Amino acid sequence: MIVLTITKNEENQRLDRFLKKYLRNAPLSGIYRIIRKDVKLNGRRADIDALLAEGDRVTLYISDETLTEFRAPKPESKGKRQFQIAYEDERVLIVSKPFGLLTHGDRVEKKNTLANQVLGYLAEGGAYDPGEERTFAPAPVNRLDRNTTGLVIFGKTLGALQSLNHMIRERGYISKHYLTVVSGEAQGELILRDMMNKDARRNTVSVTDLREAHRYAGGKLMETTARPVSVSGGFTLMDVELITGRTHQIRAHLARAGYPVIGDPKYGDARVNQKVEKKYGLSTQFLHAHRLIFEKGEGELAYIEGLSVESPLPRQLEIIKLGLFRGASDKIS
Repeated sequence: MIVLTITKNEENQRLDRFLKKYLRNAPLSGIYRIIRKDVKLNGRRADIDALLAEGDRVTLYISDETLTEFRAPKPESKGKRQFQIAYEDERVLIVSKPFGLLTHGDRVEKKNTLANQVLGYLAEGGAYDPGEERTFAPAPVNRLDRNTTGLVIFGKTLGALQSLNHMIRERGYISKHYLTVVSGEAQGELILRDMMNKDARRNTVSVTDLREAHRYAGGKLMETTARPVSVSGGFTLMDVELITGRTHQIRAHLARAGYPVIGDPKYGDARVNQKVEKKYGLSTQFLHAHRLIFEKGEGELAYIEGLSVESPLPRQLEIIKLGLFRGASDKIS
């Protein structure tokens, strides 16, 4: 018999989701079977969707052998710190991700990721104790491609993580702004609304006009606003605001609009990319998540309303920006 007392970082989640995290190796069918036969919540049988509260007692009537089988070791959280801290308080950490680092692991790279580096940083500082936490770990709520740089938000507590996940999904909470350089001279604001379809095998997306959306099943609405900042010599520096958050959204959407991101190997202009790489050494997209504006907060993050966090361009991108737009007129209306 194992008795687990629910902590602050484990409350406000369903019983089945808590147990899935705690019994990491157990299949979902096994979790449901255990809840039906071998679990009591505060001394009583409970449904799989029972919501846990701090101080609740979850009793597992399983053997030590079964517990050992279903409990996996915690993932390695160590890694050389490559990120910069843009903002931190007791509940929220916002970091600037460098070029070439994955936000999460994939089939090839599992250890040296931004998420693991952040866990190592928080553990070293005492904000996260992997030995004490049974099911919770600080995690990012937004994700950047490997070669996109800039701001990533982490929730340091379960309550903050839940609030941030809701705030990042819903409109009106967080404005997400990117800096990019595109091929072509844009003379005014672009308000883009189209449908996106993803090709998982090729890891690309296609953009379809809303009027043609009925021809494609499973498409998702994609909304982007791009504002010119500087124009010079066939290029535009743009401040891009994500209204929705889709795979490759900025890169695919701007390419569809006739303004491909420079350096982009998937959606860019190969001829322009070749010239930019030859002159500046840029071999991937010029795209940087540079500003987050918290329009309003929620729950235990109500205090965050009005916060604005910025990340300067990485050195290579700043050099390219200065080279292309030195002397150009800024803030075109």
